Parts: sequence; C-alpha cells; structure tokens
Amino acid sequence: MNELRILAKQFFKLFAIVFVLIGLVFTWLLTYEPSAEREVIIETEEIVANEVWQPKDAIAELPSMPATVKEGYYLIAESSKYMGPNAARAEDRYSGNNLACANCHLQKGAQAGSGSWVGIIERFPQFGGRGNKIGTIEDRINGCMERSMNGKMLPVDSNQMKAIVAYMNWLSEGVPEHRKAEFKGYPNIEIPTVAVNLEKGSQVYKKECIICHGTNGEGILNTVDGKSYTYPPLWGPDSFNDGAGMHRVITSAEFIKSNMPYLQATWDNPKLTDEEAFHVAGYINSFSRPHKLNTENDYPDKTLKPVSTPYGPWADDFSPEQHKYGPFPPIMEYYKNEYGITKTK
Repeated sequence: MNELRILAKQFFKLFAIVFVLIGLVFTWLLTYEPSAEREVIIETEEIVANEVWQPKDAIAELPSMPATVKEGYYLIAESSKYMGPNAARAEDRYSGNNLACANCHLQKGAQAGSGSWVGIIERFPQFGGRGNKIGTIEDRINGCMERSMNGKMLPVDSNQMKAIVAYMNWLSEGVPEHRKAEFKGYPNIEIPTVAVNLEKGSQVYKKECIICHGTNGEGILNTVDGKSYTYPPLWGPDSFNDGAGMHRVITSAEFIKSNMPYLQATWDNPKLTDEEAFHVAGYINSFSRPHKLNTENDYPDKTLKPVSTPYGPWADDFSPEQHKYGPFPPIMEYYKNEYGITKTK
C-alpha cells in the first residue's frame, strides 16, 4: 500500500513538472519573434518615424531658441537691419545692400533646393575652386557677404559669425540620413543646347516674375520698415553683385527652376521647364548690377571655373558672350576632351 502511495506522489510530481514545461514552451511560442523579423520591424519603425520628419520652422520655434541661435536667426532674416546699411552702429554694417540672407535661402534656410543650410555644417571643411583651397563654413559665409550681399567679410571670431554658424547648426539637428541629400545645393537642370534667348526670357519674366520682382527688377520693399525687401531686387544697385554665383546663368536657372514662382514651385514639383528657367535666368543677368572688384583672381586654377562664369580670364578661347549666355555644352565638351574634366555648370 505504501509503495502505491509513493508511486502516486512521484507520478503527480512528474505530471506537474511536465505541465509547467508545456506552459513555458507555449508562452515562448506566443511571444517569439525571429531576430531577422525584429530587425525588420525596428527598421520599419525608424523609416516611418523619419518619413514624418520636417525641417525646423524657425518662426514657430523662435521663442524657444537659445540666445545665440536667435541672434543668428535675426541676422539672416533681417540682415539689412542688423548687419547691413540700416544697422544702428556703423561698425556692424557688413552687408552692402538691403537684401536678407533669407531672400535667397528660403524658409530661413530650411527649404530644400534653395541652397538650404540643413545639414550644411557637416559638409565643411570642403574644397572650393574659387579660392582653390579647403575652405571652412566661415569662408563660405564670407563668400556670400562679399558677393550676394555686396559687402565685406565678417571677422571669423565676431559675434555675428558665431551666431550665424550656431543658427545653421540648430537647423541641422536631427536630420535623418536618407533626407540629407535633398538639402544640398540646387538640383541640376538639363542644360539647353542653345544660347539664352532674351526675348523668351522676357516673356517668362513678365508672366511669372514681374508680380513680385517688379517691372524693372526692383523688388518689393517691406511695408513695415520700407527699407528691407519682402521680394528682393534681381538687378540694379541694391542687388547681388556680378561676382555672385547667382550671376552665372546655369546656377541661377537651377535656383529658379526649383523655387520659382515663389510658393508655387518646389525642387520636386517645379512649375517652369528647364528651358524657361534657363532663358529667364539669362534675361535677369542681362541687366546691370554692382561690380565685384578683383574677380580676375577668382579660380586660380582656371580649368575649375564654372563654364557660365561671365567674367574672364578662362582656360579656353570661347567668347565672353558664350560664357555668359551659352550655348554651354560645347564649352563643357572642350573641358572634357582637353582636360578630362566633367562640368555640370
């Protein structure tokens, strides 16, 4: 009898152990995810999160900006007032026209396809052909100060320079890796095989540009201060000078195609065709503007000079007229054959 009781106890213990093991296995099966599947799920979650990422809205986030970043914001948004002709102190008047940096770097530097500053800091130092050297972000900013702003360089250690760089850093925070490429420079256009047709450019200007930039390219002044611009002048004494990148037809056409008409076009949904942007860029650059001194010193290695740079000297025998208005493919072909250099602008 005792032996039967002992066997019964052992049986129930064994049964309990088996029951627990079955429960554990069942629970594991319900919660198990193969590692590959978990990686796919995690990766998918990251992609979904990145897809909803948008560049920072500087105006909306202005109240919460760090002080130095906020200073940089005002310098690029109201350049004329804080570092231009309208600055209260004469020593702060670095830019030579009433443009704002944000007149070209749209959405306060956040718009793709408009020379955006999103992610720009990590791209420097980089080689620049204009100086034929490795340049810093401060060098790049001062290139704009001397040319697009028709002014003078900011001291590298100045509060203004530090604030602008801080603002650029702030814009660049948290950019997903797969979104960085779209914020680099301007998207390329297919360069026409013909020269600029000024009459066609004039027609595009009258249809698409005149409402904001005026009959004579004079722009529209800000109604609040009457000094800065809501829409910038495209030529004349208060515009960028003839050493600026925008005075090159191809560069100008790339910007126009990706951004104009304002609030109607984007880099991935343009309104103008490549040819329309090309002809209107040539038309805009057919008018006079301030002259940049010492442009002959630009591009010490003349083979690196963009083919649409309208001022010499060049490392070829094409005419100044062709360098300004094209056709550009023959010049590009020359540099490919003669120097082994593939040029896109």
